[in-house]
Amino acid sequence: MTTKPNEPARTSSVFVALVGRPNVGKSSLPNRLVGEKVAIVTQKPQTTRNRIMGIVTRWPVLLVLMDTPGIHKPRNKLDARMTQTASASLADVDVTLMLFEPAGDFTESELKMVEALKKAGPAVGIVNKVDLLSDFAAVEARRRQVEEFGVFDKVLTLSAMDGTGCDALFDVLAPYGSPGPHYFDDDAYTDLPEKELVAELVREKALLFLREEVPHGIAVTVDSFKERSDKDLIDITVAITCEKKSHKGMVIGKGGQMLKKIASAARLDCEELLGAKVNLQCWVKVREGWRDNERQLDNLGFAKP
Repeated sequence: MTTKPNEPARTSSVFVALVGRPNVGKSSLPNRLVGEKVAIVTQKPQTTRNRIMGIVTRWPVLLVLMDTPGIHKPRNKLDARMTQTASASLADVDVTLMLFEPAGDFTESELKMVEALKKAGPAVGIVNKVDLLSDFAAVEARRRQVEEFGVFDKVLTLSAMDGTGCDALFDVLAPYGSPGPHYFDDDAYTDLPEKELVAELVREKALLFLREEVPHGIAVTVDSFKERSDKDLIDITVAITCEKKSHKGMVIGKGGQMLKKIASAARLDCEELLGAKVNLQCWVKVREGWRDNERQLDNLGFAKP
């Protein structure tokens, strides 16, 4: 939301990277702060694959929130690129937000990222999902655990789910900004092209509806995006790429029912996003082992950081 007073103020922009383990809330938090859906959210790990920017203006400060892939041990070349993207983000920003679960042991990957932050720029620790904790003492104990790493300027506790503590982030992040004109228009909420947003919405529905082993082996690209001149309708053709022939049948489903379910749910979100009726056609194809093929990764839009 943009709030602009009548009197002039010194504007600034703050570039913020969000890092942390898979499913810690790195996508939910930008969506909460921006007030729009800029990153897909599911309960399955590795939902975010590319660096996604959410943009929000709280005058006179503009925040650019970079949702990065989760920190994890790479199992294939796609995972390696995702991990490299998360690490490279630290060099491109004014401040890094590292999100943590409200309880449990810290993972090896988390500890490595904490070590990396010691050599990077300033960082703020975030204990997310505090709505899951029963009392203040548990929240405070976890906050102290993160504080003991000694790398964070400040450690905040919040819930991206219900918004608890999120407003305090704006005041904490504002001092890290670079004075000057805003890098984006004040009413912008993402830098992603509409085609990429559509592809992400389709992939989100695939993640929601497909069985565990299938959705992480798919990629979604928009083959065509055409607005009709004679009516308020957009024709969109989307390709869902599988890495195994056996997965193609699962994505299509019996009598085409699974593919129809994915497309119908995605179409509703696309219409809300685009503000127009959408004719969404989804096709399924196979590229064997694409997650371990450098050329296929390039062709599917997974650029090296």
